[in-house]
Amino acid sequence: MPTTENSRTDETTNEPVELDARKAAILNAVVTEYIGSAQPVGSQHVVDAPGVSVSSATVRSDMAALEREGFLAQPHTSAGRIPTDKGYRFFVDHLANTTSLDPSGRQQVRRFFNRAHGEIEMMLERTSGLLAGLTDCTAMVVGPSHESAAIRSVQLVGLGPRLALLVVVLADGAVQKQSLELADEADDALLSDAAARLAAHSLGVPLTQVGPVAPPTGSPAIDAVVSSALGALQALGSAERGDQLFVGGSSRMVAAFDAVETVRSVLSILEQQLVVVTLLRDILDTGLSVAIGTEHGMEPLASCAIVVMPVSVDGMEGGTIGLLGPTRMNYPLALAAARMVGDRLGERLSEAQR
Repeated sequence: MPTTENSRTDETTNEPVELDARKAAILNAVVTEYIGSAQPVGSQHVVDAPGVSVSSATVRSDMAALEREGFLAQPHTSAGRIPTDKGYRFFVDHLANTTSLDPSGRQQVRRFFNRAHGEIEMMLERTSGLLAGLTDCTAMVVGPSHESAAIRSVQLVGLGPRLALLVVVLADGAVQKQSLELADEADDALLSDAAARLAAHSLGVPLTQVGPVAPPTGSPAIDAVVSSALGALQALGSAERGDQLFVGGSSRMVAAFDAVETVRSVLSILEQQLVVVTLLRDILDTGLSVAIGTEHGMEPLASCAIVVMPVSVDGMEGGTIGLLGPTRMNYPLALAAARMVGDRLGERLSEAQR
């Protein structure tokens, strides 16, 4: 029997946690079976697992030892065993980094991003839906901040005699719109002249840094429209101070938990954008890509696990992807999906800035 040991540090005692190869294989088998069935796992389901190949009696003995060591729990005397948070942590820490989506999942991701065009916000929202569908978890996508994105183009579109629409395209591909109520009537020619003056004043400048006053043109009518448009730009710049959060598949929480109070708590947190964005950022700051149970420090989510991946845009952090599910979530699938979708999303966002 192999004697290779797997080990990690216990975060509560700072002592190394060690399992011999057979116990590690048994724990892996229990976690894998429980993820798929949501039912306590008995020794008969573990005997033939890779790396085990011992008698049922030996498996039962090792499972009892794993329970004493805190990796497994027995919900009922006559039942099989289920993983604890410590057991899930060991399982996640020893997953192979080469885990990837199955061919169908990879094709779905490729097809999605090949067709993902249009406004950045819409793509981010649809990306959260893609992730939720791939993993059966609640997906959270934090978009890149537009604060540093330069203005690529500005247009003024007439909607009525005294009503116009300001359309701003940023270098990262985001499209911002703001309606303008004008003091006087403005035809298309006047709006075109005002847009040209506005472009001369703002193109290449980050949205949050556009000056509030443009040099006068000599035409009071044009200057009045430009002044209104600059006010709208200031409003858009102020609105962009913060992260955009897109949540997909929140209804999946209902099926994931039996306790109504747990579902209510999770859904309540998902409605709080600042809380969710801060939570994802804090997990990344700890150096984790998976936070299990109480590791994320938020008691209402103690029965949940969170997978987090940063999105890189031209080598810089440009957003975050998160997956929220029960602690028995399919970790290999969640990590593989988050990694592939995050990489493809980063590529698309990088292309949008060029």
